[in-house]
Amino acid sequence: MSEQSAEGGAEGAGNTGPRPADPEARGVRLGVVLLSLTVVSGLIDAVSYLGLGHVFTANMTGNVVVLGFAAAGAPGFSIPHTSTSLACFLVGAAVGGRIAGRFGGGSRRTWAQVTLTAEAVFVGASAVVAFVAPGATGTTYALIALTAFAMGLRNATVRKLRVPDLTTTVLTMTLTGLASESAIGDGSVRRSPRRTAAVLAMLAGAALGAWLVIHHDLGIPLLLAAVLAGVLAVATSGRE
Repeated sequence: MSEQSAEGGAEGAGNTGPRPADPEARGVRLGVVLLSLTVVSGLIDAVSYLGLGHVFTANMTGNVVVLGFAAAGAPGFSIPHTSTSLACFLVGAAVGGRIAGRFGGGSRRTWAQVTLTAEAVFVGASAVVAFVAPGATGTTYALIALTAFAMGLRNATVRKLRVPDLTTTVLTMTLTGLASESAIGDGSVRRSPRRTAAVLAMLAGAALGAWLVIHHDLGIPLLLAAVLAGVLAVATSGRE
């Protein structure tokens, strides 16, 4: 054995210490983060639907239906409000796509942190508007625009992250999976706990948001949503 080989073997033998911690694994797993964001979506839609004139700013499936109601002249629905929500959501989703293009090939943790920080800032701004100018003419449009933009940004990111069954804003396919793959469906029962948790998270957020809107004002649930998004931005990991 050559002297160089012997030295290499000695170095390899001595290199038995613990590997450096994976920076992507630090923090709360993405699955838990996305479930928590589902609660935030329930809060946001409670504010928008109950407090901003029957418009959704997180759930665009419902918003398209609402736009149809408004176009048909159904009372209590507004084409301008709903159109503002759809437009701002689409702009937010486009920006989210840009962020995915910038960060998607690198650290998932950094990518998620950037997006959730932006969400916290925009939702926080909506809370400030709700507290400072609750009765102003432009407040409704400002709240719709800010929250819809934030939700579009987040949805684009969640779509690119591709964590199964955790879309954070839409539950139709989640409920379909629960039923179709249940014991009375095809019997595969795949990911049932995760799907059930997503449904319960949305329900909890909507119930809490509705209670706060009914008994307090719009600023408190928006502030709570912003704080949750901010905490998740700091705490998230890059692992599922």
